[in-house]
Amino acid sequence: MQIKLAGFNVETEILENLAPGDGAPLTPETFSSAYARISRSKKDVTALRKQARDDVDKARKSNKKIIFGMGHHSVAEHAVFNFDIIGVSRLALEEIEKFRLASYTEKSQRYVTLDGDYVVPAELDDDGSVALFKEALEIQNGFYFKAYGILKEYLFTKHPERAADKTERKVLEGWAKEDARYILSLAVEGQVGMTINARNLEHLFRRFALSRRQEIREIGKIMYGQVEKIAPSLILFPEPSQFERQLNDDTFKQFLAETVPAVTGDPTAASLDKGDGSIYRLLLLNYSKDGDERILAAFISLYHGIDYAKAYETVVRMDEKGKRAVFEGLFRSLEFFDSPPREFELADVTFQAVVSASNFAQLKRHRMATLVAGEYNIALGNTIPENIKKNDLEPEFKQIIQRTNDIHQLLKKRHGAAADYILTNSHNRPVIMKMNLREIYHFVRLRADAHAQWDIRDLSLQLLKQVKHQMPNSTILLCGKSKYTEEFQTIYKKPPTFKI
Repeated sequence: MQIKLAGFNVETEILENLAPGDGAPLTPETFSSAYARISRSKKDVTALRKQARDDVDKARKSNKKIIFGMGHHSVAEHAVFNFDIIGVSRLALEEIEKFRLASYTEKSQRYVTLDGDYVVPAELDDDGSVALFKEALEIQNGFYFKAYGILKEYLFTKHPERAADKTERKVLEGWAKEDARYILSLAVEGQVGMTINARNLEHLFRRFALSRRQEIREIGKIMYGQVEKIAPSLILFPEPSQFERQLNDDTFKQFLAETVPAVTGDPTAASLDKGDGSIYRLLLLNYSKDGDERILAAFISLYHGIDYAKAYETVVRMDEKGKRAVFEGLFRSLEFFDSPPREFELADVTFQAVVSASNFAQLKRHRMATLVAGEYNIALGNTIPENIKKNDLEPEFKQIIQRTNDIHQLLKKRHGAAADYILTNSHNRPVIMKMNLREIYHFVRLRADAHAQWDIRDLSLQLLKQVKHQMPNSTILLCGKSKYTEEFQTIYKKPPTFKI
């Protein structure tokens, strides 16, 4: 056996200082070229990497042939890039963080006190629009600092023992910040560290080129300009395809209007309408009605070597007590950090919800789920923190929201999608999300935990309640991490090995 660490991420400043005197380019393309040849070469991979390093031009030609000519685009995944993305809007960060197979760490508005910096969208090309935009942002930012001070003192008074402890005091300050931020706009500046492979980066370039927002298009151009010089053989399709353009422009929208008659309605109506002027925060649209049975049948089929259909018939004949006994046996040694096995991915849940921008900022991090989001819509109202209400800040909060909405409407007529920068973290948007049960376990463990932010915790608890009702046996230990010991002890009459 021979194991060799072939490479790792190194800062460009260090690489530049180590650049060889012969002018050979520093590029991750050699990894892609060498690894692509493993399947058809007798040479060991270390020799293949040396061969690629010795002749980078030849390695690049090989990459283009393999990726474009042969269609093996996965070799581009061996080249990984890191980006410091600074001074972009929260709205831009939502687009940047849509890519499932990239990694992100974002500056948090929950932990960092903001300075009031924001992005003025370039689309606002007249003085009147810029003045209106800045008026709303200054009002919002002013309320943020005012509310933060009031909420901090309120929480210190409410929790005097925690306020006396230096570490716990920071927690209370964080709570104050996270509630005050609901008035901040999506134009507020943020930053993120991003790690992404070349294949997904190419996808980012195509998507960003189609954006309705100039900021997003500019981010894509800058990133492409920096990578294209380093790895030209890996980024072969940076421009959107005709299919992608069709989905993005009005062509398909018009086709739907002509093909599906009487397409009417708005996000506040139909299934989301409770009938009392309010809307559901979460509503199950579809789910595996036989989720428990699917999972058990998979275990029986694979463990006993029989076909799935026969295993499913066996499970259907079992009574609820018998099914539950199997799941209790399965979970007997499960700890709070364990994930259920992949068989749990065979049960699915799809739900629709209305979430605030603050909630969405956390929801979008669950990238292995399917998440599709509609536009922010002032008709869906706003999510206002309870602590804002308890401290008599709600009337002023609502006044600012009303002024924000009025200006948004004016800017929408003049500048279209650029108007959305002015909307706040409290503004709502509709989402449709699909998760398998294994992913739901991860989501609920994290987001229904006592330490989770209250907005997404409320959403998680609603999902938890409805999924447990539909799949009662496979969800016996579905709960927030902070409740795990209690739930485990209720079922097994003893605590788990590891206590939180």
